[in-house]
Amino acid sequence: MRAALAILALTLATTNLALGAGNNTPSPAKDVSQQQFLPVEEAFQLDIESLDNGELKLYWTIAEAYYLYQHRFKFILEDDDGTVELAVRLPDGLAKTDEFFGDVVVHYREADVRLTPSRAVDQASLQVTSQGCADAGLCFPPRKQYFTLDFSNGVVTPIEAPASRGKPAKAVARQMAADLSSLPYMLLLAFLGGAILNLMPCVFPILSLKVLSFANGTDHDRHLHSWVYTLGVVLSFVLVAAVLIVLQQAGRAVGWGFQLQSPGFVIALAYLFVAMGLSLSGLIEFGSNLMNLGSGLANRGGTSGSFFTGVLAVVVASPCTAPLMGTALGFAVSQPPLVGLLVFAALGAGMAAPLLLFSYSGAARALMPKPGPWMEKLKQFLAFPLYATAVWLLWVAGRQTGVDTMALALAGAVMLALGLWLFGQQGWRRGVALACLALAVGLGSMRGPDVNMGVDSSVSDKVTWSDHGVETLRSEGKPVFVDVTADWCITCKANQATVLSTNALTEAFNNSGVVYMIADWTNYDPDIAKLLERHGRTGIPLYLMYPADTDAEPLILPQLLTRGVVLDAISAVSNHTALVSAN
Repeated sequence: MRAALAILALTLATTNLALGAGNNTPSPAKDVSQQQFLPVEEAFQLDIESLDNGELKLYWTIAEAYYLYQHRFKFILEDDDGTVELAVRLPDGLAKTDEFFGDVVVHYREADVRLTPSRAVDQASLQVTSQGCADAGLCFPPRKQYFTLDFSNGVVTPIEAPASRGKPAKAVARQMAADLSSLPYMLLLAFLGGAILNLMPCVFPILSLKVLSFANGTDHDRHLHSWVYTLGVVLSFVLVAAVLIVLQQAGRAVGWGFQLQSPGFVIALAYLFVAMGLSLSGLIEFGSNLMNLGSGLANRGGTSGSFFTGVLAVVVASPCTAPLMGTALGFAVSQPPLVGLLVFAALGAGMAAPLLLFSYSGAARALMPKPGPWMEKLKQFLAFPLYATAVWLLWVAGRQTGVDTMALALAGAVMLALGLWLFGQQGWRRGVALACLALAVGLGSMRGPDVNMGVDSSVSDKVTWSDHGVETLRSEGKPVFVDVTADWCITCKANQATVLSTNALTEAFNNSGVVYMIADWTNYDPDIAKLLERHGRTGIPLYLMYPADTDAEPLILPQLLTRGVVLDAISAVSNHTALVSAN
């Protein structure tokens, strides 16, 4: 029992390693060919002036041999009462046949644009979108600039990033009211997502073992242990939520499963699965309280085992994302802390609900075969999925850090097995066991040369994601599909194997001209974290289908894909591209 708890503590303690796991992860490399061109802020310098008559004067100073597209100008003015309609007066431009957009009007050297609000405005925010190119051949992605405006005194203040753009007070109040009105719906989504999470391969063995434990228990025991298990699940989810909220308040973009971006946590979790598998195989004995198997449910003092089984279920659930979870979790992290904690608590309640159902429902338990020797055989059989999970986790660690680290971790797993086998012995064997366990921890902590294998590039037409790359491709008239994935994401791998890598989908992507981009979040990447945040997600998978039109928002596909869903998305962006080209 002590050894099992020590392993569990090791697993939980290594979570903090995830906080710094991605600090040394390089950002996607930028196109070196751009170094011969001016930066976009130097090529196109924008000044804004609030005129006495209520108009806004936008004046671009354009560098020599650079130009702006007239049809790519877009202006959005918002105040406390919502969006303000604008009358836009554009200067005369130069007709040009463009390689990207055909016959267009462009502006060289300067562009003087006047905006007239349709009603009186006091304070507001302005979003300006523009796009330009260089005669030498580079076309910049669309550029968005943000400003706050005080018409009463004519002050115009630029804002460097969209995230720092403040919403007017009334707009914020309306948004909060809308968000809170949807809270019951989000709680339902979280509850259902948590319930479905039990069907994921990470969690299902744990649930199966707990259900088996009900076979020999009394009603009182079943009810007690199921509620203690529920407490362990809910408190663990709330703890995860608290960690996420604290990290996000500190300015770090993290999401569901962030701890799996730490090789240390992944290896510790693999060791935990090895230990659990050895216990189920009967090679080591942890005591009846570890997972409350068999008659342990009826034993006095076994509630701690039920509680830590709930904790364990949440720990092993981190690589999995169930349907309906993404929307609920995205909502949770965008709300005040109390609301976020409530959503995570609903997620935990949903995850614990099936066990409570088996605890109270005689009809559900009647579906189980009568107790007998088969229970021991099934318990031994369930050890093998745990071994397989450990192998997969060690593979993930190898993908993160290199094959040498994986080999060291495998050696550590052997030492772990030997140490746990000897731990129950007396005399000098106990000392050898402790030495083996210490060696296992040491080997699991060692790292080989940093050889990050990255994303599986077996398909040659898949390219690495970057925000700049997406915008560049779209400016060239190409739709883009973005697959945000990770080696530790089971749902991602399932979608990849059953849908995205099939011949039918590969052919559909090629025939439609959709560029397939992969955003690999196996290791922490702040740019990918920002991408998830922009789309209200805290976890993966995330699938985005961008039309070629840079003004159009991407389609967000479900987390569990089917071939039909992806084909419909491809058709939608292809039709959109055709319409844009026709216009």
